[in-house]
Amino acid sequence: MIALGAFAVAGMAGLGLWLVSRSMFAAPVVQRRNIRGVDVPVGVGVVMVMAAVAVEAALSLFDVAGRDAGAAELAGRRGTMVAALGFGLLGLLDDLAADGDDKGFRGHLVSMGRGRLTTGGAKLVGGGAVAVVAVTTGGAVSVPEALVGAAVVALAANLGNLLDRAPGRTTKVALVAGAVLVATTAAGARSALTGTVIILGAALGLLAFDLRERLMLGDAGANVLGAALGLGATIAVGLRAQVVLLAVLVGLNLASEAVSFSRVIDRVPPLRVLDRCGRLPLDGDGPAGSSRGRRRPR
Repeated sequence: MIALGAFAVAGMAGLGLWLVSRSMFAAPVVQRRNIRGVDVPVGVGVVMVMAAVAVEAALSLFDVAGRDAGAAELAGRRGTMVAALGFGLLGLLDDLAADGDDKGFRGHLVSMGRGRLTTGGAKLVGGGAVAVVAVTTGGAVSVPEALVGAAVVALAANLGNLLDRAPGRTTKVALVAGAVLVATTAAGARSALTGTVIILGAALGLLAFDLRERLMLGDAGANVLGAALGLGATIAVGLRAQVVLLAVLVGLNLASEAVSFSRVIDRVPPLRVLDRCGRLPLDGDGPAGSSRGRRRPR
């Protein structure tokens, strides 16, 4: 019950914070031109993080006042807040300072080998460190669990960013994945996923504005959604299942270097319908429409 309530409150917090902070995102430094030629604020994922932290602050006060949250819930919430703040900061840096060069793992690694740290490289190195702190705060009790869990969190965060090529896509995928994660977790253990659920609720509060192209979550939001889900998975499943999940995430991240996820989604009717649901139509959108050129600026 606490997770469901936190989800609803986080959604309202995300919506409310965006409504009162929109004027801040009118600043030229956060404007990016989308595929329609319209300037849209990027990095609004920080609003999602702020909403999540506000909900966590309220829960913390209830805990201090005498609410018995339980060790698993507290660890999960705290680990998720570490991930949200860390990946949110690194993502915002990429949103605002990326110059468009050195894309992909290979490009970032080559740049670092030449003594130049890109914003993507900063996420690669800093994200790994944040992931270690998040999983050890969230419940990992051995070095193998910490290392595997951190890899899951970091790669899930990057996958969230790779999916962020159309309005609302990362949030939709995250909500579906989050629902599956909660549904497949034993009822008595679901409170440990409260932190992940808070992040998902805050993202839902911004979804309508994302779909109508009034904002872009950017890396500041997409990375956080992926990291929160990755951490939730490490909390919900054992080490063996985490290794399997890690293999899947490695495969998807490597595949992104050669395969367009947008094209794959457009070729699978159920995925195409879900992806376009609620979104403004584009030229070529239709039963056989193409998503080429739909990638939003970073």
